[in-house]
Amino acid sequence: MIKLLSRGVVAVMGSLMLTFAGPVSAQSAPAPTSTPLLNTSYSLTGATVAKTPVVAAVQRTVQTTQTMFNNAVGGLFGTTIDPRQAENAKIAREAAWLRNAGWPLYALVDRFAAGTTLDEQATCLATTVYFEARGESVDGQLAVARVVMNRAASGKYPASWCEVMKQPWQFSFVNPHTGNFPAINFQSASWARAQGIARLAMANAYPSLDNDVLWYHADYVAPSWGRRLSYVDKIGAHIFYRA
Repeated sequence: MIKLLSRGVVAVMGSLMLTFAGPVSAQSAPAPTSTPLLNTSYSLTGATVAKTPVVAAVQRTVQTTQTMFNNAVGGLFGTTIDPRQAENAKIAREAAWLRNAGWPLYALVDRFAAGTTLDEQATCLATTVYFEARGESVDGQLAVARVVMNRAASGKYPASWCEVMKQPWQFSFVNPHTGNFPAINFQSASWARAQGIARLAMANAYPSLDNDVLWYHADYVAPSWGRRLSYVDKIGAHIFYRA
């Protein structure tokens, strides 16, 4: 039985190696040309970016490889790949490739502003970014997403992103008595951007705050609890702290 499983795994890995030896390798070493592969101005919308030849090749390879791997592993070991984990892994690989190609954070946010529909927890993460930081830079928005995720993982706060978001007296956009909050403009660029931030944050695809940064406040207030914490950084209008 072990030998059969080992042969199956070898077959899977062989298929993956053949896949990565195809389009991605070709795109990694393009023939000399006077036309840049990427628009280095980055003044592209997410839809336009998604249509560039390099990105299309990466997407096809990542999607094909992910499907092959999920099917093969599930067949061999009878396991189920969590959809969110699979999506996060796909985003992390593509984002890493694009970062190496010189893409800044705001271009990555535009790239991942559209994608697989967010589940309930991811929607709560994007909602917090939307209300707390939509007027901030993409770095500031990513930092807010990271605080929500850090709190849920810390053991000091509720264990889910939605519970962190709705915890009374934590975020000013949430009614502390009912947990309700204002309506989101789902057609706005701000909401699309918040979704892109959430996808990148969940995939841990771009450097941001450390895992122990659990607090922040706007720079126009001075809460007493801030004096008991250690200053970490000021990003836009928000000041971040750790214990």
